[in-house]
Amino acid sequence: MIAVSIASKADVDDIVGLFYRIDLHYFPGDAPSKTNISAYVRWNLFQAHCGVQVALAREGAQPLGLATFSILYPAPRMTGQLFMKDLFTIEEARGKGVGRALMVFLANHALEKGCSRFDWTAETTNPKALEFYDRLGVPRVDEKVYYRLAGEKLKSFADSRRPRQKS
Repeated sequence: MIAVSIASKADVDDIVGLFYRIDLHYFPGDAPSKTNISAYVRWNLFQAHCGVQVALAREGAQPLGLATFSILYPAPRMTGQLFMKDLFTIEEARGKGVGRALMVFLANHALEKGCSRFDWTAETTNPKALEFYDRLGVPRVDEKVYYRLAGEKLKSFADSRRPRQKS
């Protein structure tokens, strides 16, 4: 039986293992070491500066997948918006209802927290993810445009907006 719950600091080792599997999946041959991922997770998750939560799916003690998310404000009519950043299941668990269990858990969590929306993005270069979301029967939204600043463009933009120091 698949069980989904909100992760806590006690789940860090399972989260590290799943983050490692995410990097192996998306960046084969270029994934960071488990040691580096462990430091990354411990430095970022469950810290005051982090607004991200993790929903963790398990069967017994075996971690099968996770979803990272935040609840954002404002949303229409003084509600919240649950925004899912990532959804991932290990290869052996795909097609067994783990992703669906995580999505249903997040939908219920959104409602329990008074959210009127549950949003996420999917890369057009990830057809399996798109097929999964389409199979869930979730409509695609064409009313938003997704923007991104990354790498040198992020640095350049940040520098262009930095207040100048007076001499």
